Amino acid sequence: MMLLPLLLFSLQGPVLLWGGDAEGGAPFVEADPADASRVRGFDVEVAETIARGLGRRARFVQVQWSSIDQSVERGDFAIGMSGMEDTPARRARHAVTVPYFEFREVLAVRPQDAGRWRRLRDLKGRRVATLGATMAYDLLLAAKDSFGVIPVSYDDDVHPYSDLIAGRVDAVLLDHIIAKRRSSPRFVIQPEAVATGYYVGVLARADSTLRDSVDAVLIAAMGDGALEQIYRRWDVWDPGQGELFSRITGGGAARGVMGGQAVSVGAYLPSLARAAAITLLLSFLSMGIAVVVGLVLATARVYGSAPVRILATIYVEVVRGTPLLLQLFVIYYGLAGVVRLPAFLAAILALAFNYAAYEAEIYRGALEAVAPAQLEAARTLGFSEGQILRLIRGPQAFRYALAPMTNDFVALLKDSSLVSVITVVELTKQTAIYATNVGSWIVPGLLCAAVYLAMSLPLARLARRFERRWSVV
Repeated sequence: MMLLPLLLFSLQGPVLLWGGDAEGGAPFVEADPADASRVRGFDVEVAETIARGLGRRARFVQVQWSSIDQSVERGDFAIGMSGMEDTPARRARHAVTVPYFEFREVLAVRPQDAGRWRRLRDLKGRRVATLGATMAYDLLLAAKDSFGVIPVSYDDDVHPYSDLIAGRVDAVLLDHIIAKRRSSPRFVIQPEAVATGYYVGVLARADSTLRDSVDAVLIAAMGDGALEQIYRRWDVWDPGQGELFSRITGGGAARGVMGGQAVSVGAYLPSLARAAAITLLLSFLSMGIAVVVGLVLATARVYGSAPVRILATIYVEVVRGTPLLLQLFVIYYGLAGVVRLPAFLAAILALAFNYAAYEAEIYRGALEAVAPAQLEAARTLGFSEGQILRLIRGPQAFRYALAPMTNDFVALLKDSSLVSVITVVELTKQTAIYATNVGSWIVPGLLCAAVYLAMSLPLARLARRFERRWSVV
């Protein structure tokens, strides 16, 4: 029954929907430069080979790489193929094909470090970058316990290498295909593989019958040289692929090739707790700076001279009118040529300067909400502007601003999830890694929501208590 919505019929015949992520780029899946509406890559050609073997026509469905497992179980497409790694957890949740490609996890280091950092054990206390929720990330987590390596997780395979060149990380651990694609004279790929893994096609657990048919097509393509031709066209063929094909076509199909077990909820709780602590620290520090900068901006707009008011207004409008994500990239990556900020510091500054603009408008509005008659009366009594601000206008404005300030802090707490794009593993990022590993967002999502509520609700209650205490009778 699950296959019915996946097998579409048209004038050209039945269609096999397959999912992948074109953002991953060549040689896996990428937009065709000659026609951006089409995709190309060796995974694309493997999917087309499977479709032809089944008597169907392949149709690509774009999906984020980390969501392929969930999407295939939802029935969004029949098979996911975009460098999907063979893991015990994936085999436990889905119907997985025979491996069709062997990859090697390799280290990349700067040329001056090539002689001393050849293996993970050599990188004690060093920052090693990789993609989150991958075999490489699991290897780094194990190396963290065994060798003291510091894992650094990214959402893409571009910035790990650019940060290696910039000196933000000491090494990168990723698939040899990705390392070769990103190769540069400014880093060296170590020849010794850290580990070996395999790419597989992922189908819904209930689609084992279709999986068996796909396996038959893949094994036939290994035997008649079709897959070898595809790999040679994309320059990814090596002796390891021939050995894999021989094992599979000879009856020794490499199933369950990677050791390990699915991780329980309890095993992830310490990681989620650490990530929640990072989220809280990041949020409090950012909000503290935002409040100070916001007060300066609000004061400048209310009391400053014309040029000062114009400059403060420009800052507020530019920051409020551009995305926080863009500001994160500019501060972390754009300024790297001038100053190389640590990721955590860059995250604090980006959130602080962004929310300072919103805080400034809250404070300005609160200051202007104080009745002009009170200000005039104070001036008549001989109060200076400083005394008026400190004794009359400021305290009343604070009462007006307290509720929206609390709302802003809760919003900042949630917006802190964006900083994962610059390698800060906060609560949402750790939850996403957990969800990818267990293949479901239900338990991880509920845990994440509960932690966010536990952090934000006490703050809201405290703010309401202050509002009642300082309310004007």
